[in-house]
Amino acid sequence: MNGFVQTLELELKRNSNAKIAAGQKAYMRNQFEFYGIKSPLRRQIQKPFLVKSYLPPKEDLEEIVKTLWNKPQREYQFIAQELVYKYIGQLNKNDIGLLEYMVTHKSWWDTVDYIAINLIGSYFTHFPEQLNSYIDRWLASGNIWLQRCCLLYQLKSKEKMDTQRLEYIIKNLLGSKEFFINKAIGWVLREYSKTNPNWVKNFTDTNDLANLSRREALRLLD
Repeated sequence: MNGFVQTLELELKRNSNAKIAAGQKAYMRNQFEFYGIKSPLRRQIQKPFLVKSYLPPKEDLEEIVKTLWNKPQREYQFIAQELVYKYIGQLNKNDIGLLEYMVTHKSWWDTVDYIAINLIGSYFTHFPEQLNSYIDRWLASGNIWLQRCCLLYQLKSKEKMDTQRLEYIIKNLLGSKEFFINKAIGWVLREYSKTNPNWVKNFTDTNDLANLSRREALRLLD
C-alpha cells in the first residue's frame, strides 16, 4: 500500500505546474490545493496505477483511498475515485461506508458527481436492498452532497429509471434553497427527458419546482 501511494506521489510531484495549480485553485474557490496537472496528463500519469493486473489487493482499497483522500492536492481525490471504480464488480455490502466517506469529506461537485453516478449508482444496482434505508437516511441528513447523490445515482438509468423513487426523492427536496440541489433536480429531469419527455413534462407541470430546476428540466423540451 505504501509503495503504491509513494510512487504515485512522486509521479504527481514530478509533473506539477505551479502556474496551472494557481488557476485551478482559484476556479475551485480556493478550497483545495492542486499540483497543476490538467486532466489529460493526469489520466496519462494514473494509467499504469489502474492497470487491472497490477491493482492492490481489494482488502487494501479502503486504506489507500482514505490515505489519498486526506492528502491536500485535489488530484489525489480524482485518482482515488477512479481507483474505486476499478473494483466496482468486487464491492461488498459494507463498502457503502467508504462511498459515504468520500462524499462527505472534501465535498464538492467535481468528486461528488463522479461518486454518485459511477460508484453509488453501480453499488445500488448490486445491492438494491440497501436503497430504501440509505436514500431515506441521506435525504434526512441535511448534507446537501448526500442529498445530491440521491438525485444523481440514477442519472444514467434511461429506460430503467425508477420514476416512483425519483419522484419521492425530488418531492422530499422541494423548497430547498441550495443551488447544488436545485441544479441536480433539473439535471436528472433533463437527462430523463431524453428517454421519457412526457413523464418529465407532466412532472414539471404538476410540481412546484424551483425556477432553476424547472429551467434545467425543460431545456431540451422547450
